[in-house]
Amino acid sequence: MASSDPLLDQDGVRLTVDDALATVTLANPAKRNAQSPAMWRALAEAGRLLPGAVRVVVLRGEGKSFSAGLDRQMFTPEGIEGEPSFIDLARSGDAELDAAIARFQEGFTWWRRSDLVSIAAVQGHAIGAGFQLALACDLRVVADDVQFAMRETGLGLVPDLTGTHPLVSLVGYGRAVEMCLTGRFVQAAEAVSTGLANIAVPVDQLDATVTELASAILAAPRDAVIETKALLQGAADRTYDEQRAAERAAQSRRLRDLAGLGD
Repeated sequence: MASSDPLLDQDGVRLTVDDALATVTLANPAKRNAQSPAMWRALAEAGRLLPGAVRVVVLRGEGKSFSAGLDRQMFTPEGIEGEPSFIDLARSGDAELDAAIARFQEGFTWWRRSDLVSIAAVQGHAIGAGFQLALACDLRVVADDVQFAMRETGLGLVPDLTGTHPLVSLVGYGRAVEMCLTGRFVQAAEAVSTGLANIAVPVDQLDATVTELASAILAAPRDAVIETKALLQGAADRTYDEQRAAERAAQSRRLRDLAGLGD
């Protein structure tokens, strides 16, 4: 999807930029793009490295699966070499443990920046942390073989990588509870019908469909996209009248900018 040399290629994450389009690729297909703290740090670094001209970011996974979730080595007593094990984390103090989880979350937080539109291209398995990474994006285009599942509760954990808020927003509280507590698979048709995914396509059309969507977004004026996204992001936290006021303020800025009277 991008032709330039990578700005980042480490710990299973590759970032390429082609003008206003950036592509972040989970690049460890041999392990089905299983996630680790090193990958989360690399994802956070990808967000920091984005040039200012980037308007759309596509997130994809190499191979047959988007991401199979946590690297199973994290569940062993010794953990992943060079990283604290779950046991080590559990033994740390409250502030230290909270800070560690906050650092893990940094790889998931920048995808909804107001100046970007992020699109997850999801095929095969998107389990646990993989599900949450897809949820971190603004939009999700899925292949017809996709299988989402939130398995943390069955492992005695909770989804803590920023996924619970967007999940409830997209599918509603009751359905989110059922998905998380059962850990069952959610496939393409249900993902689209519940609002979890925007569209489902045959797996061999996934990349082309995402490219078409990104191109359509890039065709719109950048400032109008930013203002519209900000309006929509804040709508749930505003009253009807507050949202009307926000619309008026945003449109005033747009009209003045189009007339050459903006700041």
